[in-house]
Amino acid sequence: MSRINKCIELIEQNQAIFAVSAPELTYECGKEMSQTWADLIQFDFEHHPFDTVGLSKFMKGLKDGGPTPSGHLTPTVITTLPSNCMTPEEVIYNAWQIRHVLSTGVHGILHTHTRRADAVAMFVAASRYVFQTIGRDQGIPEGLRGGGGQKDPAAIWDMDPTDYMWKADPWPLNPKGELMLGLKIEDRFCLPDADNIAAVPGISFAEWGPGDMGMSHGDPDLHDPPYTPEMDEARNIVKSACDKSGLTFLCSWQDENLTVEERARHALNEVGARILHVPDEEVADKLRKEMGRKMPW
Repeated sequence: MSRINKCIELIEQNQAIFAVSAPELTYECGKEMSQTWADLIQFDFEHHPFDTVGLSKFMKGLKDGGPTPSGHLTPTVITTLPSNCMTPEEVIYNAWQIRHVLSTGVHGILHTHTRRADAVAMFVAASRYVFQTIGRDQGIPEGLRGGGGQKDPAAIWDMDPTDYMWKADPWPLNPKGELMLGLKIEDRFCLPDADNIAAVPGISFAEWGPGDMGMSHGDPDLHDPPYTPEMDEARNIVKSACDKSGLTFLCSWQDENLTVEERARHALNEVGARILHVPDEEVADKLRKEMGRKMPW
């Protein structure tokens, strides 16, 4: 096992990533989920209380309950933030949220409402330590993460704090990095600049956020299919931007007229998603086998 972050390995192998949500942020829940069948655990701070104390306990539970069946120290864990990524100033003012989340030992952040490429560049910078220089010649500002909070995440990653600081850098910008930074390109204001937003170095995945995309187009009830032609076009714009920049596309398909397996197959084969939520272990295992993955997952 060469990676801390299992999902980076899966992206490199063009494998699907099956995600679940953490039901609560407690040590006990983390310990129980350490043996999850899923590849990725997500938690939503965009719409829920910003509980980094609970997140820290959850991560310690994951570590103590591990390793995972695949041999990794923990499953990959990614969270959203309470703030958005609309302007560089907003990112700078809320960079403390990024520091606090990463200092718990999580493996990445999915930022919301990413309207401008320069805001995304600042998001990448806010996730990096000051001494990292890869990408500085590509428009990424100097890192905003400073020393002092590396001990706890280093313990979760089971490494020396100095080694952690070298590894806690965005992949694939840094080929040896273990952090995954993602974007929600999720409203009508993002779409005209989607290609430039997705092209910022340091980003590895993105989604189109159908709930907020639908609200942005005037309908609060467009989260799930069937979608309007306007929504289909919005999704295609974001997917195209991801393809142009080599980003992994996050998209589930919650059509009530389809079975869980049919939804997953549609997301994978018709939409082109490679990160998706599938609430059924048997379905995920069946699709893994078809994609050539070997147990233990």
